[in-house]
Amino acid sequence: MTTRYTTLIIDDEPPARKRLRKLLDNFKEVFEIIGEAENGLIAVEKIKSLKPDLIFLDIEMPELTGFEVLEQLTSIPIVVFCTAYDQYSLKAFETNSIDYLLKPVRLERLQQSVNKLQLFSKSSSSQNILELIKKLSLEKEIKKMTSITVKKEDKLVFIKLDEVSHFSADERYVSVHSKNGNYLSDEPLSQLEKKLPANFLRIHRASIVNTDYVQEVQKYFNSRFVVTLNNQEKTSIVSGRSYNTVMKDWIGS
Repeated sequence: MTTRYTTLIIDDEPPARKRLRKLLDNFKEVFEIIGEAENGLIAVEKIKSLKPDLIFLDIEMPELTGFEVLEQLTSIPIVVFCTAYDQYSLKAFETNSIDYLLKPVRLERLQQSVNKLQLFSKSSSSQNILELIKKLSLEKEIKKMTSITVKKEDKLVFIKLDEVSHFSADERYVSVHSKNGNYLSDEPLSQLEKKLPANFLRIHRASIVNTDYVQEVQKYFNSRFVVTLNNQEKTSIVSGRSYNTVMKDWIGS
């Protein structure tokens, strides 16, 4: 017997809501549409009052984004995200508890979501979604990071990240190696690793490299690699053994 889900459509664009409602009519045995919401604030109110089993949720909306809507809830329904913005890490949505649809939503892709609903677990979906929100919020912040601030004597210096070849750490300090010289940063590598864009790769507990500067990679013994950078010093860094999988994934071996 097919489970029927009470469903709320949340999107700030009337044509998008209309299109989705029309597509959902093809699956009346699965979705019972109980309402719509045109912005994040109304969405929170309707979710709390109507308590839908499932919501189709736009990400970019006025008042509150889709992620901010979910942060306002203590009990989260099953969520199918709808977005026209592919800059989000959409692979993060591909779990057994949530799904995503790229706009314009197409019938055949909606059918995949219907099939996937058989695997959804309401009991685990809330935690998975909250973890996803934290991850994507961080990634949105990361994408805005284009420079790093360092101290030079009594001044603050802004260094563009595309001028940084790598970061290295010793017991007390993190060094920022740039085209115009080396500087010290107050942030530990563990924090920088979370904030830096995707082209920065941690290859050793004491090293993060800008992959745009990598000139060559050679295999080394004990499951390690030698990474040579195309900076002025032609820096060579030996990767850590515990970063073997990271390196292999990056070079595609």
